[in-house]
Amino acid sequence: MRFEPLSQDPRPVPPPANGNPPANGGHPAFPAQAFNIAPQPAGATMAPPVSPAPAGTPRRDWSVVKELRRRLSERITVLERGQNLTPEEERRERERLAIGIVAEYADGQRRTGTPISAAEERVLLDLVTAEMVGLGRLQRLLTDPSIEEVHVLGCDRVRITRRGGGVDWGEPIADSDEEMIETIQAAARRAGATERSLSTSKPTLDLQLPDGSRLAAVYLVSRRPYAVIRRHNTLDVTLDDIAGSRADLDEMLDPLLRDFLRASMHAGLNIMVAGLAGAGKTTVIRALMREIAPDEPFVLLEESRELLPARDENGYHRAVMSFEAREGHGERGPDGRPAGEVTIADLIPLSLRMGVLRIIVGEVRSREIVPMLQAMTTSRGSMCTIHARTSSGVLERIIELALSHGREMTVEMARRMAGNALDLIVYVTVEDETAIGGRKHRFVSHVEEVIGMGEGGRLSTTTVFGPGRDGRAIPMHLPERVRDQLLRIGYDPRLLSRYIDAKTGAWRRPRVSLLRPAS
Repeated sequence: MRFEPLSQDPRPVPPPANGNPPANGGHPAFPAQAFNIAPQPAGATMAPPVSPAPAGTPRRDWSVVKELRRRLSERITVLERGQNLTPEEERRERERLAIGIVAEYADGQRRTGTPISAAEERVLLDLVTAEMVGLGRLQRLLTDPSIEEVHVLGCDRVRITRRGGGVDWGEPIADSDEEMIETIQAAARRAGATERSLSTSKPTLDLQLPDGSRLAAVYLVSRRPYAVIRRHNTLDVTLDDIAGSRADLDEMLDPLLRDFLRASMHAGLNIMVAGLAGAGKTTVIRALMREIAPDEPFVLLEESRELLPARDENGYHRAVMSFEAREGHGERGPDGRPAGEVTIADLIPLSLRMGVLRIIVGEVRSREIVPMLQAMTTSRGSMCTIHARTSSGVLERIIELALSHGREMTVEMARRMAGNALDLIVYVTVEDETAIGGRKHRFVSHVEEVIGMGEGGRLSTTTVFGPGRDGRAIPMHLPERVRDQLLRIGYDPRLLSRYIDAKTGAWRRPRVSLLRPAS
């Protein structure tokens, strides 16, 4: 691995004309007109009525979809009796049955003198399949790559946030709140290896959908059932991708920072990625994970699977061991925990016995911070993410979570653990300018090197990369504690010296912001 000095003044790549992706992902079964999505009027507080479908749009009769779904469910039940099918065989049989049922319906319509078109038959097949193996009417939103987030505020209020910041209101996703809950409960039953549920005894749900999106839902303790789907459109991403080589992604790093983080991964440094919700922490940590050799074994721990695509868990990383926490159900034991519960904190000691150097925790949000830091002190190249409002508040956030571990934990112990465990803190910033007609900007703004305990018992850090004129990270200081580890793998941090002196970075595209000047 070679690291070459960059030119002092790289030629910027101009951004797209409007900075927004296409409005429609081009799914053949669901053209843009089929969504019937209307923009929200300025100042509106209620979801606007859905516009009528334009002429030529395939008809969608949800009562027909429900009836065909019922028939499909009955035939699948008969099929599965006494059968020992593999998941792939079961998928093919379900598809065959769905095609047959829709064809029967189409034939019946033709015999009654009300034929349906080929396009309508195709849409009907997709809707029946979505009802059975997907998220019902929500499934069609998961096929649109321009959608970033969906807020379902009851069955008839669907707020859609698009990549780039645009907001639409969609059509109802169910005929009633009860039907909406049934759809989400069905998705929970198909969640995978660990049991997930949404019920009177467990009114909250958090799971990964088959396409890699994240679903959170709540009911009974809320006025109406609510659900949020966070789309992950960048499941397979590299450091090069987020350093400007892909025009469809935010430029979150410049080549200088990309090379520094790449070297840090190869040197086995322990890294914590911090930021607000939606800042892009998951994208950054996925890109860092791609620097792990395909055949290197490592452990991945998550509350709900998110970092690896569900459809290809053992694709690029063939030796990854992916663990997921398990919810408890039933009565609580003497320790106050529900029976069957397995937390991230429970899994970390097990991970240390799996013969790996790296342990990656999707997110630390509670008392598991302590065993995570303990694991980092005995491992190399481990990573985790954490929520924090500012880069300067990350260390205090670590201490706050550590103190929730138990009475035996003190502020001094927490600081000492963090100083021994962490090498780098990478802070990802999100600046949302959509309210003033702009877009969301996501980028790394800080890379802090953790030096250790300083005077007065406080943690000492060095800002290796910090915000430049436009807020994006530029080199500021040479690393101290980790310098020798970087040199051993062929990366010379002194490459950053002339950029430090010039107070500039090597960002390829200017940042088009309404609030800050371009760099």
